[in-house]
Amino acid sequence: MLSAVMEDYIKAIYAIEQETGERVSTSALADYLDVTPPTVSSMIKKLEERGLVDREEYKGVTLTDEGEVVALEILRHHRLLESFLTEALDYDWADVHDEADRLEHHVSDEFTDRIAESLGHPLADPHGDPIPTRELELPEADDTVRLSAASEGDRLVVRRIRHQGDEELRYLADAGVEPNEPLEVVDVAPFGMVTVRTAAGEQALPQEIARLIEAETAELTESEESGESEEPTP
Repeated sequence: MLSAVMEDYIKAIYAIEQETGERVSTSALADYLDVTPPTVSSMIKKLEERGLVDREEYKGVTLTDEGEVVALEILRHHRLLESFLTEALDYDWADVHDEADRLEHHVSDEFTDRIAESLGHPLADPHGDPIPTRELELPEADDTVRLSAASEGDRLVVRRIRHQGDEELRYLADAGVEPNEPLEVVDVAPFGMVTVRTAAGEQALPQEIARLIEAETAELTESEESGESEEPTP
């Protein structure tokens, strides 16, 4: 049995590895979890003793095969819980991350399997994050671009918002930036802000937030494809 704290570390290592494609440094993990580097070092030693991480001095850590299995199990619990909270209990999509964080350590595989069945085996959670299957396989990723890499004038549909807590998700929801909703890139400032237009109006997003938003190109209407502009409704 792993403690909730151990599971949080494993999930954090997995998230950082997926984001960077590199081994995870002590400082990066400390920043991600908002703890001190000595605290990280102590926990990494415990995880290494259990065969869940591989540590190389001065090179950081990576999950072992066993550690990755644990990470995917935790993510399956977390993302199915988020889906259940929104679909069955009418939580807002922007208010479920922290609740699922608290619950994910205390539910069984059987419980999450029943959630998946009751929801029709969803492929993604309310934030667009893919949900591992019962066999711990991830659905094929959509062809998306990070909002931080978009260009002025791009018209996109948000598909995924990565690694955000409830406070950041609520901020984005209030700005109209949410999964499956369209937006237009109004301005991209070098090393600064990305300004987008949504149904809620214009909103300037810091690059570090824009980098965690994945979107795909919006389909144009027939009039837009032909270069014609639609007359506004009186």
